[in-house]
Amino acid sequence: MLPGSHIFRLSCQISGLPALFGYPKETETMVRIKAEMFPPSPLLQSSKPMNNNTVLYVLLGGLILLLICLILLILFRKLIKPVELKEIILQSKRKPAAPDYFSGNLRTISYFDFRTLRKATKNFNPANQLGCGGFGPVYKGKLDDGRMVAVKKLSLGKSQQGEAEFLAEVRLITSIQHKNLVRLLGCCSDGSQRLLVYEYMENRSLDGIIYGKVDHFLDWSTRYQIILGIARGLQYLHEDSHIRIVHRDIKASNILLDEKFQPKIGDFGLARFFPEDEAYLSTNFAGTLGYTAPEYAIRGELSEKADIYSFGVLLLEIISCRKNTDLSLSSEMQYLPEYAWKLYERSKVIDVVDPKLQKDGFVEKDVFQAIHVAFLCLQPHPNLRPPMSDIVAMLTCKVDMVATPTPVKPVFLDRKPRNNNKNNLISSEIISAESFPSPMLSDSPSIARPHN
Repeated sequence: MLPGSHIFRLSCQISGLPALFGYPKETETMVRIKAEMFPPSPLLQSSKPMNNNTVLYVLLGGLILLLICLILLILFRKLIKPVELKEIILQSKRKPAAPDYFSGNLRTISYFDFRTLRKATKNFNPANQLGCGGFGPVYKGKLDDGRMVAVKKLSLGKSQQGEAEFLAEVRLITSIQHKNLVRLLGCCSDGSQRLLVYEYMENRSLDGIIYGKVDHFLDWSTRYQIILGIARGLQYLHEDSHIRIVHRDIKASNILLDEKFQPKIGDFGLARFFPEDEAYLSTNFAGTLGYTAPEYAIRGELSEKADIYSFGVLLLEIISCRKNTDLSLSSEMQYLPEYAWKLYERSKVIDVVDPKLQKDGFVEKDVFQAIHVAFLCLQPHPNLRPPMSDIVAMLTCKVDMVATPTPVKPVFLDRKPRNNNKNNLISSEIISAESFPSPMLSDSPSIARPHN
């Protein structure tokens, strides 16, 4: 054997082979493997205990590091208040989730940057202001791609919504689509700024025309087109949409007109999503005086019939081309619905029609039919007012007007101001609840609907 070598004896039993192959039963093999000698590891040679000074240094360094962290934490809490810290955390959580609010919509809307809208409206220049709704001014804007838009800037004091709630409401609004509803193109929620971006309507709002702000005459064909379009838009909100919606602020300034004078209902700032299983909601008054249904103004009973009442007032405004309340006129003519009813009782209702329209010419049958529909919308009790689907049928002559119910005298709210209440916000609409009992609690029968 060679020096520095080791001998291993390998023994293996091989079975199942015939002896004919010359294999013995046991084979012994001598294998010489030269062992290479490696120097022993210093770690294995000795394991001396750690020096006491080293342990002391490690502990001291850890204590110093912990002390520095505590000092930084105290300074951080003093510089940034817990409320501000919480807001920072919430904002960081909101921003990544913002696009998710628009997932699954029936159509896609844009999320605009505040700088983009500020540039489009020339820094919200008063010269570009189209009007001012209940929740803020509306500005005309032009985007970089040349599109004209209407930007509604919500007033900070009147909108208490957070970003999540604002975007959730935008998602609901974008889920309703109809040709007679103004289309929402997008929104912006940047810090405290809340903005809505709508399609721009070439002929602006209806009030500018019928109140004489714009020198533009509408013939009867165009007026009828506007009346029918508003009715169909309300029918969609009340009956055909997947969610039941009460607009709460149907009036001339919230009816926008495109380049062909097709009407579109706008400004859903006061709209309420109405439960299907409830006859009405008890809520605080919100809306515009002169268009408000009595049961809503007095008792806060809100239903889709409040919109129908407002539509009746608006219909008379379109026919007469005047405001529903004009204190510059004689006392008998100041409140339009009351004046129109008096003319109806005297069989002189034709006098309520716009004098310019009388000169231009119109089909009396169609105008009388529209006035008849207006009076049905102004019925004193909500259950006497027909639904919007019946109103559309009456306006399109799908129902024989002889078969329609005869309207009863509407309840007109007292318009005399109270002298003992200077802060009364509804001074022009005073009537006691006792003289106007709730139809929801009474046994007064409903007038049968006409058959379509």
